Amino acid sequence: MFARAAAFCVLVAATIGGPAHANDAEIAKLRAELQRAFPEVSSATIRPSPVGGIYEVEHNGDILYMSADGKFLILGDVIDLKTRSNLTRAKRDQRVAAALNAVGDQNMIIIGPKDAKRTLTVFTDVDCPYCAKLHREVPELNRNGVRVRYLLYPRGGIGSETYRKSVAVWCSDDRAKAVGIAKAGGKLEMKTCPNPVEQHFKLGMQLNIEGTPAVFLDSGRQVGGYVPAAKLLAAMGIKDEKSTSAR
Repeated sequence: MFARAAAFCVLVAATIGGPAHANDAEIAKLRAELQRAFPEVSSATIRPSPVGGIYEVEHNGDILYMSADGKFLILGDVIDLKTRSNLTRAKRDQRVAAALNAVGDQNMIIIGPKDAKRTLTVFTDVDCPYCAKLHREVPELNRNGVRVRYLLYPRGGIGSETYRKSVAVWCSDDRAKAVGIAKAGGKLEMKTCPNPVEQHFKLGMQLNIEGTPAVFLDSGRQVGGYVPAAKLLAAMGIKDEKSTSAR
């Protein structure tokens, strides 16, 4: 129910007054109306939005809006006309960044300088050609002060051959080297050990990852799919002075 709508509904924050204020009784009334229509959203968080008369509803990482009278649920983004900024997307990005950081660096494969200027987090499938193409550009990202955090996302699902390869990568003595070998189609020692691959996969499902690589800036904003290193650097505001990749 909470998948993003194909239709795009825009609420204009600059034209509808200031944010609403609500007491516990008002929130409880809205929650009751929401649960009456959609019982599965009992865990939703309801709070005032930047738009007067509209409330924000957050459920499983999705952000929706509800009218103050509890009669309407609105799918879409709030745009502030004064700043031309997408307030909903900014909040959604914050939630994604928090979810990615909660995994912990110790539970990711990290390639790059310890004193990195910026961080990219990538859901990667070791059997994905475009993931392999992006991996070949990681050295250029590293040279420009960007570290890459890999989350292993076997698109075939838990128990698939790609899943078993992902586990073997994690269980290798040198994970950064092993992930490169796997992406190049090389032979891995199919080790098993305690690993976070299932955790990575479930987080990807929660974030609606449909393809790999899925690349996120450290702000939580998703920027692709496969994106060349030069364009990723530009998206982060880093001037690429050491580029070796084809434009």
